[in-house]
Amino acid sequence: MAKFKYIATDKEGREVSGTIESTSESRAKKELTAQGLKVSRMAEVAVTASKGEASKKKHRKPLIGSGVKAENVTIFSRQLATLLKAGLPLLRSLEVIARQEKNPYFKDIIEQVADNVRTGNKFSDGLSQHPKVFDKLYINMAKAGEAGGVLDVVLDRLATFQEKAMKTFNKVKSAMVYPIVIMTVAVAIVVILMVFVVPQFQKIFADMLNGAQMPELTQIIIDISNFMKDNYVATLLIVFGIILVFKLALKTKIGTRAWDTFALKAPRIGDLVMKSTVARFTRTFGTLLASGVPILEALTITRGTIKNSLISEALERVHDRVRDGEPLATPLDQQKIFPTMVTSMIEVGEETGQLSEMLNRVADNYDEEVDNSVGAITSIIEPIMIVFLALVVGSIVVALFMPIIKIVQTLTQSM
Repeated sequence: MAKFKYIATDKEGREVSGTIESTSESRAKKELTAQGLKVSRMAEVAVTASKGEASKKKHRKPLIGSGVKAENVTIFSRQLATLLKAGLPLLRSLEVIARQEKNPYFKDIIEQVADNVRTGNKFSDGLSQHPKVFDKLYINMAKAGEAGGVLDVVLDRLATFQEKAMKTFNKVKSAMVYPIVIMTVAVAIVVILMVFVVPQFQKIFADMLNGAQMPELTQIIIDISNFMKDNYVATLLIVFGIILVFKLALKTKIGTRAWDTFALKAPRIGDLVMKSTVARFTRTFGTLLASGVPILEALTITRGTIKNSLISEALERVHDRVRDGEPLATPLDQQKIFPTMVTSMIEVGEETGQLSEMLNRVADNYDEEVDNSVGAITSIIEPIMIVFLALVVGSIVVALFMPIIKIVQTLTQSM
């Protein structure tokens, strides 16, 4: 039961005030109306915590890292939207969700948001205190929902948006499992061959060739094997050094642009990157517009969700031209970042006043395109990885057999 403070007028027109306990604000108003009172104002009364609870909340340590998965936030959005639609007050809904939340990190965050609402602040203000869990997209949509009085609708849209984004991400992620497994197996086999197998063959060749020179390919393999076996620390440092240099290069502006250009131009991969970017852009932008976020702010937030720097910079130029009064479709088409079909549908959406609906329709189409592209890439990657593994292992095996052939030839000639 929640407690509500109210101001109302009775049948004789006199103003009265008091408190009432009920399961929800709407039910409390109905009960007062049944008593002959006309409610003008009503607000939920903050429940006073015990000294132990107050001390615990006061000295609550800040979280280091979120420890919260995307699935947790999606479930939270769906549950909160459902409870609000059922007529439960926001504070009461947050308390219910916090009570049943199993993730201790997220439970603490929800309780902090509830505390913020209890003290009279906005729900979005509480979310903004946890940027690692609730991003700008989430916070700005919550603000728009609060301003329009449709927070439950906005949260429902957010949950749908997050579910579709997770579905697409999981499909791409699952498609990468097989190539990663093949690469791991290939590396493990090569390491075993170079560190354990090749040295054994080297001893045999040294005895049988009697100091004769080994084939060039065999000597290269043996030299690499000796280096890996005798300098395993240096080998690991070289591998980690290459990875570190690559990561540091990606953090530079030149490295980022080079990688993003490659990602867009690479055969098959570029097509997948573009389709997934279009799906993310249209889904995010459409959801923001449908929730009442202004177009310029929606463009800024959407641009922040785009990982590719080339597309992000192009969207910044589009933002500036829309700010100057141009319709969205014109600069978007001139930047040549998205397919013509996308910009044409956006233009139709602007003309008909149904831009958000059109954007979400485009997102649905491109989600299917992403699924098809992932399937096509997976079917191509599998044979490529198998051929790659065969070439690497085969080269080592051939290098080991070349001295044996030379030994056989020498024995034949001597006979």
